[in-house]
Amino acid sequence: MPFRTAIGDQMGKQVWRVLVAGGAAAVFTAVAAVPAGAAEGGVSFTRVQVNGGKPIVIGVSNEVAVPASFRMTTTRQWKWPAVYLYRGGAGMGERLWHAIETSDCVQVGPGVCDFDETMSFDPSVWEMHNSEAGAWKVGAEVYFKGGGGDTDDEGLTVHVKRNSRLTVNASPEPVAKGATITVTGKVTRADWQTRKYVSYGGRKVSLQFKPAGAASYTTVKKVYANASGALRTTVKASTTGTWRWVYYGNTTTGPSTSSGDNVVVK
Repeated sequence: MPFRTAIGDQMGKQVWRVLVAGGAAAVFTAVAAVPAGAAEGGVSFTRVQVNGGKPIVIGVSNEVAVPASFRMTTTRQWKWPAVYLYRGGAGMGERLWHAIETSDCVQVGPGVCDFDETMSFDPSVWEMHNSEAGAWKVGAEVYFKGGGGDTDDEGLTVHVKRNSRLTVNASPEPVAKGATITVTGKVTRADWQTRKYVSYGGRKVSLQFKPAGAASYTTVKKVYANASGALRTTVKASTTGTWRWVYYGNTTTGPSTSSGDNVVVK
């Protein structure tokens, strides 16, 4: 069973590092020359990956589990290795707090361990701020038995984004061929501070259509949402099929696709 150790508090947010008993607290005891490529602190981190290089998109209530992995090389006795997200300096900058669970050491050579890690972001538990959406750097750290540790910048960037949502309604249903179909909807995105979805005005959203029996959608036109996030446009009814809205996101907001609304053309 995992056990938890409190490791800090910043901006009013308590952070816990979740450790796998018998795994993440393991240590090397062999004494050998420092391997080639080891950092100044006697530790090097390589093969670092976070979420497969994809953005981390977080809503207002559901926990998001993000996979990460890394290789650590050191001959020192250690505990609590992990990769994490930060802004500013790798050691002293702002961190994006969350729960971390690290696997057992998979030893691949003298003083060399591979780790799998899960970063868990839960907006219903952690106090998140909308200003935290955007680019974060990836750092790696380890604490040594007896005190001290090593922290390194890994030269990677991960975007953390607020989830977005889209609704759709196409009417009338059914409709005569050649008549006008009105397609409406709304764009909203997660407000981490209120834990609600709020209007996201001014977004450019694609209206897509899939004819009955077809396998894929085609973009028909692009429409800007008004200041309240509302979408509205008209198209001519030509054949029965399904309408939907697609928003492709930006540096702080994730993409979203509405459900489809089928309209029968008679």
